[in-house]
Amino acid sequence: MYMNRIDKKFAELKAEGKKALIPYICSGDPSAEMTEKLVCTLEEAGADIIELGIPFSDPLADGPVIQAAGLRAFAGGYKVDDTFKIVENVRKKSEIPLVIMVYYSTIFGYGKEKFIENCIKADVDGLIIPDLPYEEYDEIKPLIDETDIYMIPLVGLTSGDRIPMLVKEAKGFVYCVSSMGVTGERKEFDSRVESFVREVKRNTDTPACIGFGISTKEDIERFDDYADGCIVGSAIVRKIFESGCDQEKVREFVKGLR
Repeated sequence: MYMNRIDKKFAELKAEGKKALIPYICSGDPSAEMTEKLVCTLEEAGADIIELGIPFSDPLADGPVIQAAGLRAFAGGYKVDDTFKIVENVRKKSEIPLVIMVYYSTIFGYGKEKFIENCIKADVDGLIIPDLPYEEYDEIKPLIDETDIYMIPLVGLTSGDRIPMLVKEAKGFVYCVSSMGVTGERKEFDSRVESFVREVKRNTDTPACIGFGISTKEDIERFDDYADGCIVGSAIVRKIFESGCDQEKVREFVKGLR
């Protein structure tokens, strides 16, 4: 029986007493070819799951670092099909779980049936759709219910009484947003994060992973006691840009997050 790669990875991590490291990178920054190489580099550096962001012109959840990466990708000629090709090529040599972060506006413009069909063909493991509220999941859910693709829910600090509803059908992992506002490196985290994540975990057996603002090993360690993993985005995207996409420097940076 097939097991989604995300479930398999979390089962392995649990058996080893480890937490998930989930890097985010922007597809097409600096190019589709380099993104494919970066996925392999991140896996070699110890990534457990990789989040591939599809660039968007007006991203509501992304801070300046990821916005700039998206603009660089567009300037280089990025197309949505590039992400599917990246996943297809990675699948020829790796079984690392791959999750696509994409805005619903992009899916709608591309054609939602066609988008999901291509996710299936490429062998994508999960989707994160920040601008699709729970009440509108039916725009996508019927298309993936009979597939092996998981819809990864985002739950925020202010979700409160909505948490049980948001996570009741959660698969893969729950993306717990650690702070108000957009993505980006932070020096301080909201004091409510621990109680918030514990509340998520009280309502689901699906792993809870923290994202937004995490950029160092120290940040990750502070969540070890209660989170099942951490998502690191802006710090890695910044390292890719500032190093000129030096694979070795990116590898060492991500290894240092373990």
